[in-house]
Amino acid sequence: MSASVLDHAAIPSRWQRVRGLLQVRPMVSSESLILFACLYFSLFANTVFWHAAAPQPWLQGRWALSLFLLVTAVHGVWLSLLVWRRTARVVLSVLVVTAALAGHYMAAYGIYIDADMIRNVLHTDWREASDLLGVDALLPLLTALPALIVIWRVRLRERTWPRTFGVRAAFLAGMVVVGVVGVLPSTQQLTAFLRNQREVRYLVTPANVLVSLIKVVSEDPPGQKRALLPIGEDAVQSPAATMRRPRLLVLVVGETARAANWGLNGYARQTTPELAKRDVLNFPRVAACGSSTEVSLPCMFSPQGREHYDEGEIRSHQSLLHVLHRAGVATLWRDNQSGCKGVCDGLPVEDLHARTDAGLCNGKRCYDGILVSDLADAARRQKGDRVIVLHMLGNHGPTYSERYPRDFGVYTPVCTTSDLGRCTRVQITNAYDNALRYTDHVVASAIDQLKGLEDYDTALLYVSDHGESLGEKGLYLHGMPYSIAPREQLEVPMVAWFSDGWRASTALDSACLRRQATGSRSHDDLFHTVLGLTDVKTALYRPDHDIFLTCRGRA
Repeated sequence: MSASVLDHAAIPSRWQRVRGLLQVRPMVSSESLILFACLYFSLFANTVFWHAAAPQPWLQGRWALSLFLLVTAVHGVWLSLLVWRRTARVVLSVLVVTAALAGHYMAAYGIYIDADMIRNVLHTDWREASDLLGVDALLPLLTALPALIVIWRVRLRERTWPRTFGVRAAFLAGMVVVGVVGVLPSTQQLTAFLRNQREVRYLVTPANVLVSLIKVVSEDPPGQKRALLPIGEDAVQSPAATMRRPRLLVLVVGETARAANWGLNGYARQTTPELAKRDVLNFPRVAACGSSTEVSLPCMFSPQGREHYDEGEIRSHQSLLHVLHRAGVATLWRDNQSGCKGVCDGLPVEDLHARTDAGLCNGKRCYDGILVSDLADAARRQKGDRVIVLHMLGNHGPTYSERYPRDFGVYTPVCTTSDLGRCTRVQITNAYDNALRYTDHVVASAIDQLKGLEDYDTALLYVSDHGESLGEKGLYLHGMPYSIAPREQLEVPMVAWFSDGWRASTALDSACLRRQATGSRSHDDLFHTVLGLTDVKTALYRPDHDIFLTCRGRA
């Protein structure tokens, strides 16, 4: 018989062997499957953590081994409590996919996953989420496929409940022992590591997601929300407020605008050409309360600020807008983003991002021009002193190129994908700067409309909620833990503008204003400055944080 005939005869038997292997479904215990998942997480799902904690593991043998045992043990303890036979496949599959996606986004954007980042994810809307769900997110899911196949191919051994608990207790104890064995050889190094690089724990996935999610849910459980606790119950407007013309303050809350690229701050590009032609007061040194909207927005409208930051207190209590409302100053929140994060709860709100205005909206989102397209009409709907907040979409990334109309695409070429790793730094910066130019246009347009309101003395205050990383030190976007957040994410632009009528009625000293603008300011000043501008008196008011107090005289 010829060799070719033998080869053809061998083909069916080889295929049968392969098919036989594919049909094998070994019987394993739930604990064995948990151990497999722990090893998978330690070896394949934590690349970012290993780069940060042990960049050269082959030269750091004892340290790398200690971390490997510790990370494996941490996941083993968690999973021994979460994973049981009937739910093992589903829970582990969810965690494998979660770890794959978390690892991808941590690597792609240099982010850390802590409780604040989980809040960002939970509170985002589908429009924001869709910006991050590009084709590039499919690759990590493919890398997770082998682990998912193993999870669904094996059969899980059945036991009686007494034996199940006994074996599980022994497994849990074993994981604790593994953790102790990992700690003992490198106790001093581990202690120094946890003291000096505490935030690296937010890179251990999926433990970072699990722990942060539990923290968020425990602090803000699902279901009906409790009413916000009142603040400033003694708030009243000064009697002098009734003797003057009504005042309208427009407070523009920017999104993801960073001070480093703000034209008025001396940036190489003039990204604020229209504001440069208005008589605005620019503040070049302003610090944000946080590196994400979830932190900064509630904080900047609270009396605590970053100086006395207490997340629980801030989220459970009312905001500056409630104090103004209580004092008789009408408020209106106009939103083109994802809500006010509790700042405007129970107060008048206009949600504009779902509008369909031609030229400003595309069915998915609206450009920020929607906030000022009818600003004058919105201002005239109610008499008396008013504060209108415009919450911008601004430079929300990573798709900066979608934040401005085509006419504002001055700098080219631009990055047009959410996968910033596929773009050059120049392309990313071009798109970002174009979006800043559009923010400049929107704020300048608001000023122009306020100039035409004859029934009000008007003023405008613009400040961004946080900044943005554009590739510096390998970081993108925002949301880093505050203690290690780079300056690009924490330094923000701020400008103020006052109408002639406002300046006259308060005897504002222009030279004094210019001096005040040169100093260091922060989000902590917003609460008290707005109270001062609206003549609202309350024990919460701190004169040392009122930016314009020393520049006001008596007209």
